[in-house]
Amino acid sequence: MTPSPSRAWRPVHGIVLLDKPQGLSSNQALQRVRRIFGAEKGGHTGALDPLATGLLPICLGEATKIAGLLLEGDKCYLARVALGVETDTDDAEGRMLQQRPVPALDHERVAAALTPFIGRIRQAPPRYSALKQGGEPLYRKARRGEEFEVPEREVTVHAIALRDMGEDWLDLEVTCGSGTYIRSLARDLGRALGCGGHIAALRRRWVEPFRAPRMFTLEELAERAQSGPAGLDAVLLPIEAGLAHWPRIVLDPAQAQRLRQGQRFAVSAADGPQLALDADGKALGLVDVVRGVLQARRLFQRPAA
Repeated sequence: MTPSPSRAWRPVHGIVLLDKPQGLSSNQALQRVRRIFGAEKGGHTGALDPLATGLLPICLGEATKIAGLLLEGDKCYLARVALGVETDTDDAEGRMLQQRPVPALDHERVAAALTPFIGRIRQAPPRYSALKQGGEPLYRKARRGEEFEVPEREVTVHAIALRDMGEDWLDLEVTCGSGTYIRSLARDLGRALGCGGHIAALRRRWVEPFRAPRMFTLEELAERAQSGPAGLDAVLLPIEAGLAHWPRIVLDPAQAQRLRQGQRFAVSAADGPQLALDADGKALGLVDVVRGVLQARRLFQRPAA
């Protein structure tokens, strides 16, 4: 990607809570955000399918160092499951594989079918997914028409709530752990009901620790960009906001300097991974405390004042 002739890249550090639009891949959405901010560096925190909308945290600059940690967090989705049709992608953008009549359903029957999908379950990811097999994403193999097995893996589904239903569709709210595919859940639930199913619409409501996010659309960000960088930078969340659930240790100026120099030193803190903050509450880095000794795991570079 090359910079716009009218805007040079600049150092931007923080987290943007993007409301991803339908039709864009997560990487396409990331690159649009980068262009709007003119940000030198960026990364997203786990792919949303092009069909899906909703929260996609975008990490810019030093915040990219915690993107993997956000990827590991719990997530919540609103999903419409279309019943009676299975597709090769397990969503509405795929080719129909099978069509079957939808049986008469009521809340009790649907609730009974949902129960086995709650908890620690085994799930086969979709054939069209970014998971790699033999170093290659599965979707590339699928597009070539290759035959291959997608092994099941364990995932965690914390809760599924039936929000609404019709003759051939269900609206679900799903709270789950990292690695759970809602498309696979729709497919497997449809099979459990005897008719097959796929995702017709999907929206991600929140990602840990952003459980009540103020999201911004690409249009809102572009509008803010018209007034200059200050309006854009006002929507950025600091790195420490993405680590709100981490234990914290506040270092005095002398300790902070020793940490920046990569030194190890004794602290009065419980053992384990922690977020180190300076006296102003700014994130210095991720650290490990082992038998009362603090050592750096990953440091954040503070921009010059």
